[in-house]
Amino acid sequence: MLLNALLLALRSITRNLLRSFLTILGIVIGVSAVITMVTLGKGATQAVQMQISSLGTNLLMVRTGQRQGPGGPGGGGGSPSFKESDADAILAQIGGVAAVAPEGRAGATVVGNGRNWATNVTGSTNAWFDTGNWKLAAGRKFEDDEITAGGAVCIIGETVRREVYGGTRGLGEQLRIKQFSCEVIGLLAPKGQGAMGSDQDDTVLVPLRTLQRRVTGNQRVATLLVSMQDDTDSTRLKAGLRQLLRERRKLAAGEDDNFNVLDTQQLAETLSGTTQVMTTLLGAVAAVSLLVGGIGIMNIMLVSVTERTREIGLRLAIGALEREVLLQFLIEAVALAALGGIVGIVVATGASIGLASVMKVPYLFDPAINALSFVFSAVIGVLFGYFPARRAAQMDPIEALRHE
Repeated sequence: MLLNALLLALRSITRNLLRSFLTILGIVIGVSAVITMVTLGKGATQAVQMQISSLGTNLLMVRTGQRQGPGGPGGGGGSPSFKESDADAILAQIGGVAAVAPEGRAGATVVGNGRNWATNVTGSTNAWFDTGNWKLAAGRKFEDDEITAGGAVCIIGETVRREVYGGTRGLGEQLRIKQFSCEVIGLLAPKGQGAMGSDQDDTVLVPLRTLQRRVTGNQRVATLLVSMQDDTDSTRLKAGLRQLLRERRKLAAGEDDNFNVLDTQQLAETLSGTTQVMTTLLGAVAAVSLLVGGIGIMNIMLVSVTERTREIGLRLAIGALEREVLLQFLIEAVALAALGGIVGIVVATGASIGLASVMKVPYLFDPAINALSFVFSAVIGVLFGYFPARRAAQMDPIEALRHE
């Protein structure tokens, strides 16, 4: 009985191919939209996590000012800067700290090989490599005497190397930063785009004292990069860090902190949570089109029942049971919805791969959302196909045979 009902349903579908295609189009659009939205959302979430992790492993960024961003109370301009000794004190007095790097930054135009390029000049120590997960593609790090004396040496990022020297050159060349020239002793391994859309490779690293003496002309250290050891309780470490800095900056008990601590792990979780919420919202909106597709199936099935009234009456008159007629039309509706689900999955796979490439996010195939979308499309066929099938099964054979 089941096989016979399936054959009758498939024959009815193939009899009107154009109408069948237009019927399943809503299901195709719904399934492909849901899968594409969820897949791209998961890719965007992973991209955010990767960009945040590229800043450093278990990294705390301590900056002057009460809060980051425009409009923050106090800001960073009126707050005293850090000192190199603050970094030494954090490393020596707080347990669970793997490395601490004092960091200063300044914008400058660099000149080399007859070209110039506006970039960021960063001043720090060799601990900067550990806190930020930086690797050298070629060359070496700073020597101790170069850090202590503020030597005229620098390490450049891939963007600076490409824009200034081109080709494979750069190592051993001279690079002029403002009024002094430095030797390029190392090339940073590329890291790509940062969490906020900035180019992490567009930088020149010099010893901190070189930056202070030859670029900025002051002793300011705006940021302390603190890398935590694995399995460290970040809450306890941040509390100890805050207490130590308050003591060193001589803040009274009632005074607010004139610095802020940014935990990149918390930032990653916050941004990932936001993208996941948006993915769920977009997926829910796209799922509405599945319901629209189900209504389309029900509408066409009602038309089909009306067109085939005499056929239904004849089947009932010669002994077909109501459940057999019900099963025939129900299988037809489910077959249409399931076919739409299969085509939708194929369309979604192509669209997801293409859009992921355009958006520059990883393509992550999720078998769960693909299977769920297919099952949901079949359920839509059952729900919206039952009423027309029941109407066909309950027809009076005599009245059906009289139908013109």
